[in-house]
Amino acid sequence: MPRRTNKPIDKILIGLLAGLSIFGLIVLLSASGPVSFQYFSDPLYFLRRQILIGLIPGVIAFVLISHIDYRKLQPLAFPALIASIVLLLLVFIPGLGHTVGGSSSWVKILGFQIQPSEFVKITFLIYISAWLAKKGQREGMTKEGAFSFFGALALIVFLLIVQPDTGSMFVIAATAMLLYFSAGAPLAWFITAGFGVLALLGILIKLTPYRAARIMTFMHPELDPQGIGYHINQAFLAIGSGGLLGLGYGQSRQKYLYLPEVHGDSIFAVMAEELGFIVVILFLIALGCLVWRCFMIAREAPDDFGRYMAMGIGIWIGFQAFVNVASMTGLMPITGVTLPFVSYGNSSTLSIFAALGIVGAVSRRISANRIERV
Repeated sequence: MPRRTNKPIDKILIGLLAGLSIFGLIVLLSASGPVSFQYFSDPLYFLRRQILIGLIPGVIAFVLISHIDYRKLQPLAFPALIASIVLLLLVFIPGLGHTVGGSSSWVKILGFQIQPSEFVKITFLIYISAWLAKKGQREGMTKEGAFSFFGALALIVFLLIVQPDTGSMFVIAATAMLLYFSAGAPLAWFITAGFGVLALLGILIKLTPYRAARIMTFMHPELDPQGIGYHINQAFLAIGSGGLLGLGYGQSRQKYLYLPEVHGDSIFAVMAEELGFIVVILFLIALGCLVWRCFMIAREAPDDFGRYMAMGIGIWIGFQAFVNVASMTGLMPITGVTLPFVSYGNSSTLSIFAALGIVGAVSRRISANRIERV
């Protein structure tokens, strides 16, 4: 039974988590109203489900996990890898797998839709962190260690590609590779891996026309504004309309069934349209502070496993937010990645809160060590 501790959790982490969550609900309330009414005759449908199925279970998970000795997770590294593979295979089981928007990335259990890849972000991170903590500089940074690391990562990436879930694949792969690099892996390995990724993307683009269309839209969004370029052009229109101060809360025009996925990956555009550049920058600063706090907790962690877990979770949240914002502002192709704490997504919300519970557990161990030294 994991040993519990009553040592104080990091208060800055709690404050940022609470503030971002409340802000996210406020934005979701406005952005999701029209589409909620259109499909469910209830303007609060998505907000209610976000609170009941995403936020409340997430808060419970955060509290419970933050009171557990996170070090008990380290021996579960290999089971966590197996769990990651099993979770990603569930979507291919007939009757269990569920297709949404052309992607078979969901399972339907007891009437609830769950996206397994969101929880793989935690389970695979546990495996990678435990692997790095165990192998260290001596074994983990050898060629044999590199083959082991990239072999496990390639398997996870392959299972995500065939779904396809390109967004989650980017987030998981980037988190793992940046964490490996921060542990001291040679830069040459990542340059080699980068060329491999480019080659893989080239093959995927050649085999799947819709990916080629996304790349063309990214490079020339004006080519087909009513077709494949419709999504990004509507996002540009929303963001541009907001200006410095925004049109005012609740005053978005694009959310009225013009901009696709206003409650999901496009919610950043609605936020910018209604609240303007200044509020958007303040939100991104707050999100950046949360990521930085994860890094600070990682720096003070009393062991390698806690350090890699806290750092990996910070990288995950920061990179996912970057991908969402970059796709809405035309800096990279649209991938369907949600904006942490703001976009509607029960699996995403629950997984992020659970992950931050681990960061909270690390901060408790830091506090315990300080008290013991006194």
